Amino acid sequence: MINDSYEPRLLTPPDLQAPQRLHRLQALRLGRPEPEFDDFAHKLAQTTDMPWAMVNFLDEHGQFFAGLYTTPTTQPGVSAPVTPIEPGRRMSRDQGFCPHVVARRRALVLEDVCAWPRFAGNPVVDQLGIRTYMGAPLIDHTGTALGTICVVGPEPRAWGQKGLTTIKTLAAELSALINQREHRPG
Repeated sequence: MINDSYEPRLLTPPDLQAPQRLHRLQALRLGRPEPEFDDFAHKLAQTTDMPWAMVNFLDEHGQFFAGLYTTPTTQPGVSAPVTPIEPGRRMSRDQGFCPHVVARRRALVLEDVCAWPRFAGNPVVDQLGIRTYMGAPLIDHTGTALGTICVVGPEPRAWGQKGLTTIKTLAAELSALINQREHRPG
């Protein structure tokens, strides 16, 4: 028997925690770029030796980069640095890889995004030239996945266990700092 029905595959998984996340983001006053998060993204880029790093929250409008770091890079076969990619501070939920990390609540390491059919067709692969990704969820003390920290680069990269441990450790560090926000005066 042939099944004639066709259901398109969702680009991103369902976001079952969205209402709780929105409430937590508001309670923690997480909704704008902050120097603290930009500094953390810079630390993340330096620690992993990657050109782009982000602190990313998912809100009702999509993804929001509260922390962003970009640096000039050199394209393969070209000796001069290219202008830093500035992806902006917002991205839709169907772009990038962070919504997958939030939905699964676990780190995601893509050594070569083009090796994974589900991710190779993502718009950021062609638009921004992303070839490697590593991200981990930011989970607050209520168990809510608020967003991610992540790094991306223009060439495939073997991350191994060391990379996975690094991104998870840094996500736990930033999650602890975010939890402290609840005790700050308003």
